[in-house]
Amino acid sequence: MARISFQDDAIEVDAEIVAEGLGIAPEHVQAEMRSGGITSACERGIDADAGTFRLSFKAGNRRLRLIVDATGEVIRRSTLTLGDPPDR
Repeated sequence: MARISFQDDAIEVDAEIVAEGLGIAPEHVQAEMRSGGITSACERGIDADAGTFRLSFKAGNRRLRLIVDATGEVIRRSTLTLGDPPDR
């Protein structure tokens, strides 16, 4: 089974991919997504990016972004930990 797959209008991403990127245990991913602790977005590429998708996951101050092709192959992956805003 592919770790990222497309079926009908749904995208399925293996919990281990999300967990690794967000720094949480894989067994917590589904519950965190259901409760809103992890949010996600999918954007379809257009023009020069046609045939690709940007999948973004956010939990707390961590963000995981995956650029994948139509077969679910990861083309690019980035993680970012956002720090606290500076004191004023």
